[in-house]
Amino acid sequence: MFSIGEFARHGRVSVRMLRHYDAIGLLRPARVDPASGYRFYEAAQLGTLNRVIALKDLGFTLEQVRRILDEPMDASELHGMLRLRRAELAARMKADAARLSRVEARLRMIESEGHMPAADVQIKPLPPVRVAELTATAASYEPDDIGPVIQPLYAELDRRLARAGVTPAGPGIAHYEDSPDGAIVVHACLPVAVEPDEAYDFTVVDLPGVASAATVVHHGPMEEVVATEQALARWIDAHGHRAVAYARELYLECPPGSPGRWVTELQAPIESRQPADSSRR
Repeated sequence: MFSIGEFARHGRVSVRMLRHYDAIGLLRPARVDPASGYRFYEAAQLGTLNRVIALKDLGFTLEQVRRILDEPMDASELHGMLRLRRAELAARMKADAARLSRVEARLRMIESEGHMPAADVQIKPLPPVRVAELTATAASYEPDDIGPVIQPLYAELDRRLARAGVTPAGPGIAHYEDSPDGAIVVHACLPVAVEPDEAYDFTVVDLPGVASAATVVHHGPMEEVVATEQALARWIDAHGHRAVAYARELYLECPPGSPGRWVTELQAPIESRQPADSSRR
């Protein structure tokens, strides 16, 4: 048997914690010396201690841990429950990390407001281009909703083009439009030099040209594109224009596995803002 100090050392916990577990009836010593009051533990109790610590670290309260341990449960059942709880915590941590990333991105936007030089924006026409495309719907225009939709679209489009023996003729282009139900229709496109064919399991369309677009280059992952988009929007407004559609995204450089090195041109179709009607003032 182990003294409480030895048991604490082997279990990598504190003596104070073991005394607390004893007091609440969660893990009682195997024997208590009636004369000295010293607690002694059996080696087999290390397994119970491991269960207690694992359950507690996975977010269960001590009362929940007690109920779990009191129920007849073999190791495989406990392992399955712990794996499920671990997956829930991992998902929560991922969501919290994404939330923190969004907060940091917004803070950077606030810090960089008004710092984009006018020379970074160019107004130019966009020529029409024939593209192969796949479409899907995203819940909103937020990067967290767009990313999980558009990335699989491009992966699938690449597979279908390869299967059809069609080679892309240029970098990818994404464009967006509102859906009647309030969602966003996502178009993932790759330029191609083929005619439409019903045998294809993708659509070949001619993406119309744009007479005038305000463009700016975004460096870095698309999760951080909002700052660049907002800077472009401020420039458009300050120079007497208005955007008439969602900005297209021209993916100039997309090194696999290196989103920090991505280079994307945002292309916002614009028109000159009409002066206010003086009769309505």
